[in-house]
Amino acid sequence: MTHRLALVTGGIGGIGTAACRRLARDGFKVIASDLPASEDRLRIFMDEMNWLDVGFEPADVSNMDSCVGLVERIQSKHGTISVLVNGAGITRDVSLRKMSLDQWQQVMQVNLDSVFNLSRLVVEGMCAQGHGRIVNLSSIIGQTGAFGQSNYAAAKAGMHGFTMALAREVAAKGVTVNSISPGYIDTAMTAAIPAELRTQMVSSIPVGRIGLPEDVANAISFLCSEQCGYLTGINLPVNGGLFMSF
Repeated sequence: MTHRLALVTGGIGGIGTAACRRLARDGFKVIASDLPASEDRLRIFMDEMNWLDVGFEPADVSNMDSCVGLVERIQSKHGTISVLVNGAGITRDVSLRKMSLDQWQQVMQVNLDSVFNLSRLVVEGMCAQGHGRIVNLSSIIGQTGAFGQSNYAAAKAGMHGFTMALAREVAAKGVTVNSISPGYIDTAMTAAIPAELRTQMVSSIPVGRIGLPEDVANAISFLCSEQCGYLTGINLPVNGGLFMSF
């Protein structure tokens, strides 16, 4: 495989860090993108990458102009982006009766508009080179819903609708587009959950443990591999059996 440049948004978060590390170990040149980070946070991220071929580029992926600048900087330095992992996401949890327009729009802009922004900017290059992988990090919440997360659930479900539509458009060009829907994953967000609730949460997972960022990174690696050229438009659940469907 000669197409080896990957862009991971939300790249210095828990899942993003694991995804960057795994793709770099798979042989990709990886660019992690996230909001501008403090020197300490960025140093911790780069230390975790150790000797791996991983760089960082700041961007606000909810803003198209920022995304244009991001892609132009990356491709001018490194060439065509062949793998895009849309991993940026936020929550603004509140019941719909109390939800502000701003809380709705923030989640839509970061979680869903960003998928359009970056996919739109990189897909032409992927089609031109006859190879590409786009992986969108959705969520189990997009499948099941959750109290106080109508904005998040709508955005995550929308990500997979986008995945299926784009997959049909570019399949003949050698580009695959897939989603991953993680369940409960051991990140800073879930670490903040009180211990009693975490215990209840784990007891509801058939495999008997909370997921690790590496579990999601392994799925990303699989969908980005050469062997996955015949898988497109799918949603891969990484949830320990918490939600099963067909």
